[in-house]
Amino acid sequence: MPVIKVSLIKGYDEQTRQRLMQRLTDAVRATIAAPLEAIIVALDESSPASYMRGRQSRVPGAPLPSAGTVVREYLGAMERRELDAARACLHDDFKMVFPGDRQMDTLEQLIEWSATRYSSIGKTIEAVEECFADDGMTVYCFGTLNGTWLDGERFSGIRFIDRFTLDDGKIHRQLVWNDLAEY
Repeated sequence: MPVIKVSLIKGYDEQTRQRLMQRLTDAVRATIAAPLEAIIVALDESSPASYMRGRQSRVPGAPLPSAGTVVREYLGAMERRELDAARACLHDDFKMVFPGDRQMDTLEQLIEWSATRYSSIGKTIEAVEECFADDGMTVYCFGTLNGTWLDGERFSGIRFIDRFTLDDGKIHRQLVWNDLAEY
């Protein structure tokens, strides 16, 4: 029966505390053959006045948004062509790679490139899965593409999978695979 005790400065909202405890539980389950109901995670909270580091009282750091939420916000903003909102989800060193090893580092490059392929595109997301990685969070998003070709013909049901890596709550890399070339 693994027991994990975490000490935090008081001030994190309930959603952040719950997400932390769920992720710690998942980390134990991925490492130790312990049944879910046997894994205990307990948070001990100290008021900022009762917490000191380096002779200074401290306040809680800002919680990071859920990586899956960041990816969904980015994809939604891109579909609506709200580039400023999409850009707000990106790391300063953002890079993306599309099929055919097409590498880009700005959203404008993507818009220009895609204008030669289709007139509109959207994603029906079937799942968004978050994973821990050595370099931050990894998110897999998969489902189907739908839209309109340049000749006005509609398409749908084309498979896609995107792999995102996030650093400090921002999308650092996006790798894209899809079956558009098959159509």
